[in-house]
Parts: sequence; structure tokens; C-alpha cells
Amino acid sequence: MTGAGIGRLAVVGLGPGDGRYLTPEAGEALTTAEALYGYGPYLDRVPPRLDQSRHPSDNREEGARAVAALRHAALGTNVAVVSGGDPGVFAMAAAICEEIEAGPAAWRALDVVFVPGITAMLAVAARIGAPRGHDFCALSLSDNLKPWELVERRLDAAAGAGFVIALYNPISRARPWQFGSAMGRLRRHLPPTTPVIFGRAVGRPDEQVSIVTLDAAEATQADMSTLVIVGSRDTRVIARPERTPLVYTPRAVAEVSA
Repeated sequence: MTGAGIGRLAVVGLGPGDGRYLTPEAGEALTTAEALYGYGPYLDRVPPRLDQSRHPSDNREEGARAVAALRHAALGTNVAVVSGGDPGVFAMAAAICEEIEAGPAAWRALDVVFVPGITAMLAVAARIGAPRGHDFCALSLSDNLKPWELVERRLDAAAGAGFVIALYNPISRARPWQFGSAMGRLRRHLPPTTPVIFGRAVGRPDEQVSIVTLDAAEATQADMSTLVIVGSRDTRVIARPERTPLVYTPRAVAEVSA
């Protein structure tokens, strides 16, 4: 225990998976924590310690996980909640904030810190060049917490405005059709030759990165471990003999349409 009084809660980003991408600040937060909470496979990335309790939970239990961690910290404990990638990108930081706002006053008195991590969008982009060289955005294709009609409006707006788009949560067994629908939506706005990057499990032993054109992008190329980056009209591919092509979006806009 940290002693009587205010406990501490750290929300820690683990990065994409490989220990090379764990920041020193994140490593220190994990080392000093007395209790760890998180989605089971994410907790498995943290080496176990005898003096540290571990509390795994299912992927769809973010709210319950946040409540349990906050209650534990309120006892005066140094608690860390782990999150894949960056905790502020479609992850645990928002869940913690939601529960603090709705919960007892004692939770708002906690020492709460958010430790950033390398999110999948950054890791995948770094593998193939600079697709985010100009304006970009990130969208989640999951409609668990928002209606699909809103996802469609945001896809239309982002593609129509010329953003490079990073797509999180592209597909799952419970959501098998959304990715194909999203690609069809984007084809209304973008040329068929627009580069699309599929980055699966980047930073882990089973990493796979592929580059296709928008007209060839298929749902079978993605799963929940995949981050998809869809280029803009300005995004280019540089072919390189016997090397992976480079994909980049120029820093200057080539053409501004009315």
C-alpha cells in the first residue's frame, strides 16, 4: 500500500507489443505499481512479479475494469491500468475519466496520471514511410458505442475533406460486414488507385504489413489486430527494386478543389 490517504492510478500505454516500444515512463509506472489491471492478453505482456497483484478481465469490460481499479486505488494503493498502444486512443483513458466523473468524490481526489504509448497508427505508418505527412484523422469502425450511420457520415466527411484516414477496430467476428461497407463508402470519394496499408500485429512476432489499392482492399485482409491506413488523393507510392515500397503524403497540397 502507498499508505493512508490518497492512492495513485496510472493508465499506462504498452505500445504495439514489442518491449522496444515501451517508454521509460511506462516501464517505471509498471515497476512501481502494487496492482495491475487490464485486458488479459495485454497484462500477459508485462512480466509477472510476486509482490504485484494482477487483475485480468475481458476486452469488453472496460467500464467494470475502470471501476475496480479506481476502488482499489481509493484504498491507498498504487494501481496501474494497462492499455495496448496509447491509452488515450480508443482505449482505457476515456473509460477511467468517465467513471471518475460519474463516481464518488474520493475518486476525483486520486493522483491520476496518463502515461502515453505508441499507438498502432504511428507504428504502422513508420513501417512504410510517411502516409501521415499531411493532415490525417483516426476513426474506429466499431459501432458498439455509436450508430453505424454516424461512422458513415464521418467517413464521407474525412475522405471528402482530403484526410488520410487511420481505421481502428476494422472488423471482428461480431462485426463482419462493416469494413467492406466502409471501403465501399470511401470508393465514392477516392480514386481506385488510392494506397491502403494493412498493418497487422506490428511490433510482434506475427507482424504483417501489406500495401494494396483501394479497389483491391478486402475484408479478408483485416482482423481486430489490424490497423488500416487509407491514403488521400495526394498520397503516393515509391516503388523500390527488391525493397518494400515507400508510401507518403506530401507536406504541400497538390491541388485544392472548390
